[in-house]
Amino acid sequence: MNTTSALSPYIGPVAIAIVLAAAATDLHHRRIPNWLTFGAWMLAAIAQVAMLGVGHGLIAWSLGWITGLAVFLPLYALRGMAAGDVKLMAAVGAWLGPAMAFQIALAAFVLGGVWALAHVYWFRHGGQTLRNVAAIVRGRKSDPSVGSMPYGVAIAAGTLAMLFASA
Repeated sequence: MNTTSALSPYIGPVAIAIVLAAAATDLHHRRIPNWLTFGAWMLAAIAQVAMLGVGHGLIAWSLGWITGLAVFLPLYALRGMAAGDVKLMAAVGAWLGPAMAFQIALAAFVLGGVWALAHVYWFRHGGQTLRNVAAIVRGRKSDPSVGSMPYGVAIAAGTLAMLFASA
Protein backbone atom coordinates (compact mmCIF):
# COMPACT_ATOMS: atom_id res chain seq x y z
CA MET A 1 0.00 0.00 0.00
CA ASN A 2 1.33 3.43 -0.93
CA THR A 3 1.30 5.54 2.24
CA THR A 4 1.49 8.77 0.26
CA SER A 5 -1.84 8.13 -1.45
CA ALA A 6 -3.36 6.88 1.81
CA LEU A 7 -2.41 9.93 3.90
CA SER A 8 -2.26 12.85 1.46
CA PRO A 9 -6.04 13.43 1.22
CA TYR A 10 -6.05 14.13 4.96
CA ILE A 11 -3.32 16.79 5.00
CA GLY A 12 -5.56 19.66 3.87
CA PRO A 13 -8.43 18.85 6.24
CA VAL A 14 -6.04 18.49 9.19
CA ALA A 15 -4.44 21.85 8.36
CA ILE A 16 -7.91 23.41 8.13
CA ALA A 17 -8.86 21.98 11.53
CA ILE A 18 -5.67 23.39 13.05
CA VAL A 19 -6.15 26.91 11.69
CA LEU A 20 -9.85 26.97 12.58
CA ALA A 21 -9.08 25.90 16.15
CA ALA A 22 -6.37 28.56 16.33
CA ALA A 23 -8.69 31.24 14.93
CA ALA A 24 -11.42 30.35 17.42
CA THR A 25 -9.09 30.49 20.41
CA ASP A 26 -7.48 33.68 19.11
CA LEU A 27 -10.88 35.32 18.75
CA HIS A 28 -12.04 34.19 22.17
CA HIS A 29 -8.87 34.45 24.27
CA ARG A 30 -6.66 36.69 22.09
CA ARG A 31 -3.91 34.09 22.04
CA ILE A 32 -2.99 30.90 20.24
CA PRO A 33 -1.95 28.22 22.74
CA ASN A 34 1.42 26.51 22.54
CA TRP A 35 -0.16 23.07 22.87
CA LEU A 36 -1.91 23.70 19.56
CA THR A 37 1.07 25.02 17.63
CA PHE A 38 3.67 22.65 19.07
CA GLY A 39 1.28 19.71 18.77
CA ALA A 40 0.64 20.63 15.14
CA TRP A 41 4.39 20.75 14.49
CA MET A 42 4.95 17.31 15.94
CA LEU A 43 1.99 15.72 14.17
CA ALA A 44 3.12 17.27 10.90
CA ALA A 45 6.57 15.73 11.32
CA ILE A 46 5.00 12.31 11.86
CA ALA A 47 2.71 12.73 8.84
CA GLN A 48 5.51 13.94 6.56
CA VAL A 49 7.75 11.02 7.59
CA ALA A 50 4.89 8.56 7.06
CA MET A 51 4.22 9.94 3.59
CA LEU A 52 7.75 10.58 2.34
CA GLY A 53 10.07 8.48 4.47
CA VAL A 54 12.40 9.68 7.19
CA GLY A 55 14.87 11.69 5.11
CA HIS A 56 12.53 13.36 2.64
CA GLY A 57 9.79 13.72 5.23
CA LEU A 58 11.98 15.58 7.70
CA ILE A 59 13.34 17.79 4.93
CA ALA A 60 9.83 18.63 3.70
CA TRP A 61 8.69 19.29 7.27
CA SER A 62 11.72 21.49 7.99
CA LEU A 63 11.46 23.54 4.81
CA GLY A 64 7.75 24.17 5.33
CA TRP A 65 8.25 25.02 9.00
CA ILE A 66 11.14 27.39 8.26
CA THR A 67 9.22 29.12 5.47
CA GLY A 68 6.17 29.72 7.64
CA LEU A 69 8.36 30.97 10.48
CA ALA A 70 10.63 33.14 8.34
CA VAL A 71 7.82 34.99 6.57
CA PHE A 72 6.16 36.12 9.81
CA LEU A 73 9.21 36.44 12.09
CA PRO A 74 10.20 39.95 10.92
CA LEU A 75 6.74 41.25 11.83
CA TYR A 76 7.07 39.70 15.27
CA ALA A 77 10.48 41.34 15.66
CA LEU A 78 8.88 44.71 14.83
CA ARG A 79 6.14 43.98 17.38
CA GLY A 80 3.56 43.87 14.61
CA MET A 81 2.21 40.47 15.60
CA ALA A 82 2.29 38.03 18.47
CA ALA A 83 4.45 34.92 18.79
CA GLY A 84 1.42 32.62 18.51
CA ASP A 85 0.75 33.91 15.00
CA VAL A 86 4.33 33.14 13.97
CA LYS A 87 4.18 29.66 15.50
CA LEU A 88 0.83 28.99 13.80
CA MET A 89 2.24 29.96 10.42
CA ALA A 90 5.21 27.64 11.04
CA ALA A 91 2.73 24.84 11.78
CA VAL A 92 0.86 25.57 8.56
CA GLY A 93 4.14 25.37 6.66
CA ALA A 94 5.06 22.11 8.37
CA TRP A 95 1.80 20.56 7.19
CA LEU A 96 1.49 22.07 3.72
CA GLY A 97 5.08 22.70 2.59
CA PRO A 98 7.13 25.77 1.77
CA ALA A 99 5.41 26.85 -1.47
CA MET A 100 1.91 26.67 0.01
CA ALA A 101 3.11 28.29 3.26
CA PHE A 102 4.44 31.25 1.30
CA GLN A 103 1.19 31.59 -0.68
CA ILE A 104 -0.88 31.34 2.50
CA ALA A 105 1.28 33.97 4.21
CA LEU A 106 0.75 36.36 1.30
CA ALA A 107 -2.99 35.71 1.34
CA ALA A 108 -3.06 36.26 5.11
CA PHE A 109 -1.19 39.55 4.67
CA VAL A 110 -3.71 40.75 2.09
CA LEU A 111 -6.77 39.59 4.03
CA GLY A 112 -5.38 40.83 7.34
CA GLY A 113 -4.47 44.16 5.76
CA VAL A 114 -7.94 44.66 4.34
CA TRP A 115 -9.41 43.75 7.72
CA ALA A 116 -7.08 46.20 9.51
CA LEU A 117 -7.93 49.02 7.10
CA ALA A 118 -11.64 48.35 7.55
CA HIS A 119 -11.13 48.44 11.33
CA VAL A 120 -9.23 51.74 11.15
CA TYR A 121 -11.90 53.24 8.89
CA TRP A 122 -14.85 51.92 10.90
CA PHE A 123 -13.53 53.17 14.24
CA ARG A 124 -12.11 56.41 12.75
CA HIS A 125 -8.51 55.80 13.84
CA GLY A 126 -6.87 56.97 10.62
CA GLY A 127 -5.01 59.92 12.11
CA GLN A 128 -3.61 57.96 15.02
CA THR A 129 -2.62 55.11 12.72
CA LEU A 130 -0.69 57.49 10.43
CA ARG A 131 1.08 59.06 13.43
CA ASN A 132 2.06 55.60 14.68
CA VAL A 133 3.37 54.52 11.28
CA ALA A 134 5.38 57.74 10.96
CA ALA A 135 6.91 57.19 14.42
CA ILE A 136 7.85 53.60 13.54
CA VAL A 137 9.43 54.70 10.24
CA ARG A 138 11.46 57.36 12.08
CA GLY A 139 12.60 54.77 14.61
CA ARG A 140 10.76 56.41 17.48
CA LYS A 141 8.35 55.02 19.99
CA SER A 142 4.81 55.17 18.68
CA ASP A 143 1.76 56.27 20.60
CA PRO A 144 -0.59 53.65 22.01
CA SER A 145 -1.91 51.20 19.43
CA VAL A 146 -5.29 51.83 17.86
CA GLY A 147 -6.17 48.23 18.62
CA SER A 148 -5.13 44.69 18.05
CA MET A 149 -6.61 41.99 15.93
CA PRO A 150 -6.59 38.23 16.34
CA TYR A 151 -4.33 37.49 13.37
CA GLY A 152 -5.01 33.76 13.66
CA VAL A 153 -8.26 34.57 11.86
CA ALA A 154 -6.36 36.07 8.91
CA ILE A 155 -4.07 33.02 8.80
CA ALA A 156 -7.11 30.73 8.82
CA ALA A 157 -8.77 32.74 6.06
CA GLY A 158 -5.59 32.70 3.98
CA THR A 159 -5.23 28.95 4.49
CA LEU A 160 -8.82 28.29 3.44
CA ALA A 161 -8.53 30.60 0.43
CA MET A 162 -5.32 29.00 -0.85
CA LEU A 163 -6.39 25.41 -0.23
CA PHE A 164 -9.71 25.90 -1.98
CA ALA A 165 -8.09 27.90 -4.80
CA SER A 166 -5.61 25.08 -5.40
CA ALA A 167 -8.24 22.31 -5.34
